Amino acid sequence: MARGEISNQTADFIVIQSDVHAPELKGTEMLVKDFKRDFYDAIQHQRVLVLVAFDVDALCASKILQYLLQCDHIVYTIVPVSGCEDLERAFVENSEGIQHVVMINCGATIDVVEVLQPDDNICFYICDSHRPVDIHNMYNVIQVKLLMKPEDLTEVPSYDEVFRDDESEESGEESDSSESRKKRRRFDDEAILKRQDRRKWEENRNKVLFDYTKFTSYATSASLIMFEIAWKMSKDTNHLVWLAVIGVTDQYVHFKTPRDKYMEAVIALQSHVSRHNHRVDGADNVLSINCLRIAFDEELQLLLYRHWSLFESLCHSLSTACKFKVWTLKGQKRLHEFLAEMGMPLIQCKQQFGAMDASLRTGVKAMMQEHIAKYGLTMQDIVVPSFTAQCGYKTRLSATDVVLACVAVLEAVDRNKLPSDNFLSAQDILSSYHTEAIDKAIQLAKRQLTALVTQVQTFLDMHQIISAGPFLYVFVNEGTVDMKYFSQPQCLTRLARFTLEAHCALSRSKRATSLPLVLGTPLLADLGATLVIGIPPLSTDDERKNFFGKAFEQAAVSTSSRIRQDNFDSHIIEMKTEDRSKFFDALISLLQ
Repeated sequence: MARGEISNQTADFIVIQSDVHAPELKGTEMLVKDFKRDFYDAIQHQRVLVLVAFDVDALCASKILQYLLQCDHIVYTIVPVSGCEDLERAFVENSEGIQHVVMINCGATIDVVEVLQPDDNICFYICDSHRPVDIHNMYNVIQVKLLMKPEDLTEVPSYDEVFRDDESEESGEESDSSESRKKRRRFDDEAILKRQDRRKWEENRNKVLFDYTKFTSYATSASLIMFEIAWKMSKDTNHLVWLAVIGVTDQYVHFKTPRDKYMEAVIALQSHVSRHNHRVDGADNVLSINCLRIAFDEELQLLLYRHWSLFESLCHSLSTACKFKVWTLKGQKRLHEFLAEMGMPLIQCKQQFGAMDASLRTGVKAMMQEHIAKYGLTMQDIVVPSFTAQCGYKTRLSATDVVLACVAVLEAVDRNKLPSDNFLSAQDILSSYHTEAIDKAIQLAKRQLTALVTQVQTFLDMHQIISAGPFLYVFVNEGTVDMKYFSQPQCLTRLARFTLEAHCALSRSKRATSLPLVLGTPLLADLGATLVIGIPPLSTDDERKNFFGKAFEQAAVSTSSRIRQDNFDSHIIEMKTEDRSKFFDALISLLQ
């Protein structure tokens, strides 16, 4: 396969089996401590297979890695994968002659050696923000290397808590079919004590593993990890900084990381932005106007407002839409009053932002900050520290704009295109020079946002959000016009969060913010299946830990419901529609 080729094949999720019972592996966590020596130097002069998940952070990380591999003329194959089955298929179809496999935002939560069954000479380098990391990956020092930060791996069970060195001995004893041996063991005090000790150990192991895996969460973004590798190798560029910014922003936009953790990443990136964009007066420092310029500032949390009207952006951004309750007549009136108090004529607010009067356009952020308190908004609702990029005289792009544009392209539903085609199109978006591609993607993102807000309003108007006791649930009706958008995981995540916040904004119950939400939508590909997502309550927003992955699994087992946990996020499942009733009955009992 040619250097730098991106395969049109897709693959499913897979796990690898490691020899975790070797005594010398006790207490060893396979973290790569020196990225250059233990990772990058190891893959030199050999073809590398890169498996990339379908999310913007993974896309940015793969672009950074792609740049590094091209710098050193390393032959590579990139294959986008949408789920576990897709990952497995991609590995089988592309692993011939491969000794090094890099997995970006996939692979951490499964036992990759067990699932993928690789040859002994294949090594996996996992750069994945999903947590928790499968315990077999943690203690496999032979075939699995973790490209992760030590502080992102907390509360990992010790080797002795989950593995026993006497397993082979025990199994050997149990395989003895001699009747006399069985009788001796039955009344052998030492054997009885051993069995009791083993039962206690197994009970403790099950408890430890349950506690370790009961919540899913996200760690440092893969793109930030890849950028730090480039930086430590002195190969970072301004464009790579921008890719890392977009990856970090993707985690924040899709509610994967709390604000304080996002701020830590922003502060770390700010120094790199300043370093690459610092200009000293003088002829020797004059750069072409077409060079990428990145700036740090407090950005308005108004989605796509530079490419939309201010009014439409206010109505389609989560914080402002929920605070004003724009789906009600009273809410629309309050929004008009807010704009009037700011001194923003409605006719100006409803035209393209770029066509507004210059004095209004430049002062909109300051005017909003001045009047938000009266309407129940906080500074965190309106602004967030972020970055913008501009190339030449083209429209300035915020990192959030690019994230939404990339997601819109990645999750576009087109029967004439393969998922890998969407992946390639999204890569074009990340090039600041592809103005036409960005414009088309932003238009698609606006249509998705419009469909999302319309669906939330339908839920509220039709009183479809039901309390099941320990959680809320709601389903998109079959035949909904924009159903195709909601059958994709990232868009479904934003719909669920928007729905939950809108419900809490309208609810008079103090308990509303402490209830999680389960949302389902019919799948286009299979009319007999439903895509279901569970998100945690707003009261736990500072933690961003999700318990629905384990809850869904237990509810399915107890009722023999037919579910498919193929997504890399275990809190998103596919379920047979006819099993919905018994599955939800079990889920209610489980969470009470």
